[in-house]
Amino acid sequence: MPDRLRKLRQKRLREYSLRDLLTVGLPALTLLVGGFWLAAQFIKPAPPGYLYISSGAPGGSYEVYAERYRQVLARNGIELRDQPSAGSMENLKRLLDEEDDTEVALVQSGTANGVNVETLFSLGYLYYEPLWVFYRGGRELDRLTQLKGSRIAVGAEGSGTRKLALQLLEANGVGDKNATLLPLGGLTAVEALQGGKADAVFLVGSERSAAVWSLLYAEGVRLMSLSHAEAYARLFPHLARLTLPQGAIDMTRNIPHRDVTLVSPMATLVAHESTHPALVQLLLQAAQEVHSEAGIFQRPGEFPRGGQADFPLSPDAERFYKSGKPFLQRYLPFWAANLIDRMVVLLVPIFALLIPIMKFAPMLYSWRVRSRIYRRYGELKFLEAEVEANPERHSREEWLEKLDRIEDDVHHIPTPLAFTDLLYTLRAHLDLVRATVLRRTPKEKSTGT
Repeated sequence: MPDRLRKLRQKRLREYSLRDLLTVGLPALTLLVGGFWLAAQFIKPAPPGYLYISSGAPGGSYEVYAERYRQVLARNGIELRDQPSAGSMENLKRLLDEEDDTEVALVQSGTANGVNVETLFSLGYLYYEPLWVFYRGGRELDRLTQLKGSRIAVGAEGSGTRKLALQLLEANGVGDKNATLLPLGGLTAVEALQGGKADAVFLVGSERSAAVWSLLYAEGVRLMSLSHAEAYARLFPHLARLTLPQGAIDMTRNIPHRDVTLVSPMATLVAHESTHPALVQLLLQAAQEVHSEAGIFQRPGEFPRGGQADFPLSPDAERFYKSGKPFLQRYLPFWAANLIDRMVVLLVPIFALLIPIMKFAPMLYSWRVRSRIYRRYGELKFLEAEVEANPERHSREEWLEKLDRIEDDVHHIPTPLAFTDLLYTLRAHLDLVRATVLRRTPKEKSTGT
C-alpha cells in the first residue's frame, strides 16, 4: 500500500508539474508563434531565377554590356533574359508597360524628359556614351548647321540616338525643311553611309560598339569635332563635354588624327520598382565589375556611380554606392546570403518576445507553485491569530482538527523538488502553531463561545 500511495503521489506531482508548465508555456508559445507569423508577413519572397532586361539594337553597346551582365549573373545562378530593342525610348516604354516582362533596362540620360517615371528607379550611371557624328566629304565640318541639305541618319524610331539627334539639329535650325532625316541607326546607318545612301550619321554609344568602331577605320569617312560642344553641355544638362585625344583609338594609324571634341549623355541602368531587391544588388555588383575599368573617357572606378537626373536613385543603389556589397554577400554565396538576409526578419520575434518570455515565464511558474503553499500559510496565520485572540472559542481537539486538515492539505500539495524547502518550512510552522494550541487551550473540552 505505501508503494502504491507513493507511486500515486509521484504521478500526481508529474501531472501538476506538467499542468503548471503548460499553463505558463502555452500562452508564451502562442505569443511567440504569433510574433513569427507577423514577422513572416514582411519577408519578401525569394528572388526568381531569372530577370528580364531590355538592351538595344544588335551590335550596339547596350547589347554588348547586357551580355556581360548575363555572364556575371549566371555565376550566381540567375538567368538574364535579354530582349533586344530599338534603343532607350523603346526600353523606357517597356519598363512603363505593366503588361511587359521587362524589369530593368539600359536607358540613355535625357530620354525621360516629359515622361511619367514614378514607378522607375535609377541604379546609377554606367559610362559615357558619346554622340558620334560621322560624315562623308573632303572638307572639315565642326558645326551641325553645316549639315543643311544633307541626308542624315538620325537613328531608328524608339532610340535615344534619334531623340538626341533631333534635339541638337533643331537647336541648329536643321530639320525636315532643309535636310533629309533618315530613320536609320546602328549598323544599318553605317551601311547607308558607306553605300552612299546617307551623307552623315548620328551614333550614340561606346567607342567599342561595332557601328562606331567600323566608321572610325572607314576610308573616306570623317568624325566631326563639335565646336559648340561646351554650349551644348550648358544648354542640355544631361550632356557632358568630352575630348577624344589624337591617336587614342589607334596610335599606329593615328586615329583620330587630331583631338576631337564630343558631347555625351550617360548610360543609365534603370529598374522598375517591382524588381526584387536581391536582384537589384546582384545587378549593381555586375555593373561594378563590368564598368569600373578605365577607358578613353573615364578614370578607373569612376563608374558606376549614383545619379538621378532623370530617375530617383534607388535606396538599394544608394546604400551600395556608400557601403559596397551587403555584408553577408562579402563572405557567402549569393543564394546563402539572400536566404539568411530574408530569415533575419524572423529573428525579430526572438529578440522582441522570446527574451522577455524567458525572463518572466520562470517567475510566473514560480509564482504558481508558491501560491499554493502561501495559501496554506494564510490559513495557518489566520488560525494562529484566532488561537491567540480567543483560545476558548473551540476545544483543543477542534483546534487540532483544523490544524490536521491544513497539514493534510500540505501533504497533498504537488511541489517540484526546487520548492520543497518551502514545503518543509510550512510543516515546521504547523508544529509551532500546534504547540501554541496546546499551550493556550485547556485539556478538557471547551464549549466555545
